[in-house]
Amino acid sequence: MRPLLDLLHVVFFLSTGGGGWAPRWSDRSRWLQVDLRDRVEVTGIATQGRYGSSDWVTSYMLLFSDMGQAWKQYRQDDGVGTFPGNANADGVVLHKLLHSIRTRFLRFVPLDWNPSGWVGLRVEVYGCSYKSDVADFDGRSSLLYRFNQKSMSTVKDVISLKFKSQQGEGVLVHGEGQRGDYITLELHRGRLALHLNLDDAKLHPSSGHMPVTLGSLLDDQHWHSVLIERFNKHVNFTVDRHTQHFRTRGDGDSLEVDYELSFGGIPLPGKPGTFLRKNFHGCMENLYYNGVNIIDLAKRRKPQIYSGNVTFSCSEPRLMVTTFLNSGSSFLQLPTQASLEGLSIRFQFRTWNQDGLLMSFQLNRNPERLILQLGSGQLRVSYCHSALQKSEITIGEQLAWFSDQLNDGLWHSLSLETRGLKLQLTLDSEPTSTMELRERGQTVSDFFFGGCPGTSEDLGCRNPTLGFQGCLRLMIINNHIVDLFQVQQGLLGNYSELQFDTCGIQDRCLPNMCEHGGRCFQSWTNFYCDCSGTGYMGATCHNSIYEPSCEAYRQAGSASGYFTIDPDGSGPLGSALVYCNMTEDKVWTVVTHNNTELMKVKGSTLQRPYTMRFNYSASTEQLSTLVTKSEHCQQEVVYRCRKSRLFNTWDGTPLSWWVDRSGERRTYWGGFLPGVQQCSCSLDENCIDMNYFCNYHLPVSEITIGDTNRTGSEAAYRIGPLHCYGDRFFWNAASFYQESSYLHFPTLQAELSTDISFYFKTTAPTGIFLENLGIRDFIRVELSSPSTVTFSFDVGNGPVVLAAKSHVPLNDKQWHYVRAERNVKEASLQVDQLPLRYAEAPADGHRRLQLNSQLFVGGTASRQHGFLGCIRALSTNGLTLDLEERAKMTPGVSAGCPGHCSGHSSLCSNRGRCIERNSGYACDCTHSAYGGPHCKKEVSMSFETGSSVVYTFQEPFSVMRNGSAQSSPTSHAQSSRFRENVALSFRTTQIPAMLLAVTTFYQEYMAIILAHNGTEDLATDEWVPLTGIASAANSLASSTSVQECRFQSHLSSEVELNTIRSLTLGKVTGKWSCEMKEVMQAGSKGFVGCLSSVQFNNVVPLKAALLNRGSSLVSIRGRMFESNCGASADVTTSHSLSDHLEKVDRGKEPLKNATQSDPAVIGGVIAAVVFISLCVGAVVTRILFQNRQAEQLAAVKEKEHRRGLEQAYRTELDLQNSIRGSRKEYFI
Repeated sequence: MRPLLDLLHVVFFLSTGGGGWAPRWSDRSRWLQVDLRDRVEVTGIATQGRYGSSDWVTSYMLLFSDMGQAWKQYRQDDGVGTFPGNANADGVVLHKLLHSIRTRFLRFVPLDWNPSGWVGLRVEVYGCSYKSDVADFDGRSSLLYRFNQKSMSTVKDVISLKFKSQQGEGVLVHGEGQRGDYITLELHRGRLALHLNLDDAKLHPSSGHMPVTLGSLLDDQHWHSVLIERFNKHVNFTVDRHTQHFRTRGDGDSLEVDYELSFGGIPLPGKPGTFLRKNFHGCMENLYYNGVNIIDLAKRRKPQIYSGNVTFSCSEPRLMVTTFLNSGSSFLQLPTQASLEGLSIRFQFRTWNQDGLLMSFQLNRNPERLILQLGSGQLRVSYCHSALQKSEITIGEQLAWFSDQLNDGLWHSLSLETRGLKLQLTLDSEPTSTMELRERGQTVSDFFFGGCPGTSEDLGCRNPTLGFQGCLRLMIINNHIVDLFQVQQGLLGNYSELQFDTCGIQDRCLPNMCEHGGRCFQSWTNFYCDCSGTGYMGATCHNSIYEPSCEAYRQAGSASGYFTIDPDGSGPLGSALVYCNMTEDKVWTVVTHNNTELMKVKGSTLQRPYTMRFNYSASTEQLSTLVTKSEHCQQEVVYRCRKSRLFNTWDGTPLSWWVDRSGERRTYWGGFLPGVQQCSCSLDENCIDMNYFCNYHLPVSEITIGDTNRTGSEAAYRIGPLHCYGDRFFWNAASFYQESSYLHFPTLQAELSTDISFYFKTTAPTGIFLENLGIRDFIRVELSSPSTVTFSFDVGNGPVVLAAKSHVPLNDKQWHYVRAERNVKEASLQVDQLPLRYAEAPADGHRRLQLNSQLFVGGTASRQHGFLGCIRALSTNGLTLDLEERAKMTPGVSAGCPGHCSGHSSLCSNRGRCIERNSGYACDCTHSAYGGPHCKKEVSMSFETGSSVVYTFQEPFSVMRNGSAQSSPTSHAQSSRFRENVALSFRTTQIPAMLLAVTTFYQEYMAIILAHNGTEDLATDEWVPLTGIASAANSLASSTSVQECRFQSHLSSEVELNTIRSLTLGKVTGKWSCEMKEVMQAGSKGFVGCLSSVQFNNVVPLKAALLNRGSSLVSIRGRMFESNCGASADVTTSHSLSDHLEKVDRGKEPLKNATQSDPAVIGGVIAAVVFISLCVGAVVTRILFQNRQAEQLAAVKEKEHRRGLEQAYRTELDLQNSIRGSRKEYFI
């Protein structure tokens, strides 16, 4: 780099002290402006403090401009607009600009400085000279480049240019041919749209061609670069530093343009292919078409160029813009200007915020006031007659049909005029709106734009909501332009927190940081992601809402049925619908396709073969991931034939074949290598008929049959669904037994977002699980103490540390689950079922995590603080790392992990936790609604009239956050849906009945009741709509019959139940309000019968009531006792929602062939039933008496077992309050 201007040794005597620049203490705007005398290419800047003083700048902002006005802030790739400065007066801090600036003027704006001194600055600028050819277009001019021949047909085109404009509309490039080809590059709503058609319009008159749109806020009067590269149908479209690759539709490969190519506009309006007829108004430079310098030819007046009204120097309109930086304290106060003709105000504004005060002033006499404000993206005009009376109109409702309302980041013009007793308002090009006034409109106070001063009560100005945060320009009051330069110099009006001569707006949705197709919305200071319909959730739509496999659904307690799985989790693949067959020993994943029936084929030849392609319910990539992750996959292929060959007998040419999932044609059968061309029965000589071959393979995406055209020739085939079971990565583990050992993998792909999940078990007090380093950035997950897991990283904003501390040691030689996530919005850490730890990322900080070393697992590159123990199922961004394969070739590390709880099968059921013992294992059923040695015994209680169990949460049931514990923003369409997991079994004869009720500290509630229609119903307060509620499996014949039912559902909601206070089983006592009569009635009646295996998220209230009698967390009212009544419900199985709906529908069908019974027959049946009941009662009484002693002995043993787990349960009771909606399980 070569220094352009050296001010490091030039002394400025602007204040008392040593050499360098320092502003006056009285300056409201402090900046150092550098004139480089001509446009140059700036590649670096350096700063120093003021010589021999305590004055230096610690951070600053860099602005640039061509003409010394209309400044723009320099921002780096990740949007950061500040530079770190100096730590002393003499040191030089150099910054090489990642993207050079072509400019003449630079401004250094100090933001922070030495607190013990003052602002002091010396600068040096590095770069090189810059030359360019410039053309100025006035909105009516254009450049025409005429071809040497009648038409130009090209298969390769390159168009490059730079432009700047204050207009958001205008055509930059246009060319078309008689055949229907065209290319148009235009500015539309401040973005660039490229229209490209290679089709023959005569052959394809109805073919629609959608434009490709790129860029944003391109009407800012600053230079933007454009590059279009086309080869055949492949196009690269680049605006500034953002590139979009696409492929044109149609059959053509060449672009045929007739006569000429126009730049800056379309000379003749109404041509076919014209999308916007407004010409470009602004400047272009370095305009090239296929290597031809168009502007240079125009300047030299070459005959192939026609330049109509184009000048070759860029004019700069003198238009000053001001930015309102703060919605709470920014304002502009201007004095009133008397006019006998009434009042006239015009200005333009742009913003991303939906709400904000635009303008306020007193009209006529107090308290009449006129207020113009943005509300929900529309303009609201309020005319206040008195303190209690006002008139209001809303403008911009029609505009909302065509755009994102007035907070779309575009410039909008507003005009206000008073004529007599009428107030007229015009917004953009909408029809004028009129409001009646009581008196002729005359202003008697100052005008307030954007907000009100903090001491403005005496002036009558008050912010109705928030102040305006955005940009204003072209302010005209009574036909006089407001001179904002005088305002900046303190010669006119008053202001606070304004930035003059620059619009600080930036598009935070470019590029779109929302993953998996999430929609990006933004305010002035932040962006938000709407994940609706994507299948993902989280701040950036990173996390899948579906489980990764059928095995995970079984761990959650689901029965067989259709489920949506996401095989790669947060990876790029989407979700797929599969059938999960939950058998006793295996969980089968079944992927169906479009044709599983037996198909017969006749009349096919090698020249005209029969072909069938199978479309599976999962994509090719999803199938590949599923097969790779599964332990075993199989697919049934049935092939029958008569007089049909697979191969030509003479030369071996295949007559039939199949295509695998990668699209490769295969001609071998039965699992043997290519070239064998036979299946296993042929080689083993055990086929039914050795004259014919068989076929049997998987997976099949397409089958072709080509030899069924002879007389009597026929083939029949059937391709079954794909069946897979097992997860070979779920138990993929490595054991680290040397502190200096580690596994290394390729660099973690974590620039903008990443998630890391794994299980570990150890006896060591500390150790690093994984680490990846960059030059300055890093990411690390470690066991920092026996009870604390730490997630730390640095993306350039300083280290961020999240720590999850357990109440019990984590080095207990048991499996523990860890999940760490970091994205541009936030970071989180989840350990087991501990409360989620969360930290929000700064809105304007560095975003990109830049790593360059290998990923170290179980240690670090320094071979210090290594991990001793086992790690398994390590996954990053949905990709599972093969620890076992890497461990086989690494000293100090062995594949697998020993222990009874390491087996593939789940030893403990129903969310029970497997605990290693020296001579076996034990199941900890603390977080399970079941008990017993393997967490299979249902925990049941019998409720009598008026009885209830109330579980009080020790702390608000919400997400725990680090630091200031500020909640994450929820505006702009919170994307994720909150879910409550509820499961219970019951047996009752009472209707209505209250099964479960949950209340919060904010008077919210959720209730599950047994309604009069014989099914469970779920009621909530009106603003918590719930979906996906499972109905009862059984319907009641009458209200006096006994109902047995098992209820299990994942209740989803658009709104979260905040800070849950208590959970009640049975009768609801105390004060609670509900407008639903049926819910209040059920709550007052309570529940009479048996409740069993009740679970609400991670809380098991029945077990808490049995094990913690006398605890402050659990209170029992009325008479109830432990019972085994839940055992009778074991015959009732859980069903999916579709199963329940089918049963309800079937229950509604009328009985067929039913006739009225004869009274005598009915009497006989009743007598027989009574006699049989007496006999059965006697037998049951005898059996119960004989089994009573055995039950007492079993009860003693169960109490001993329960007493052993009681202490552990009480210790970990607080861990039950984890994040809502979490479906993470303890998979053992």
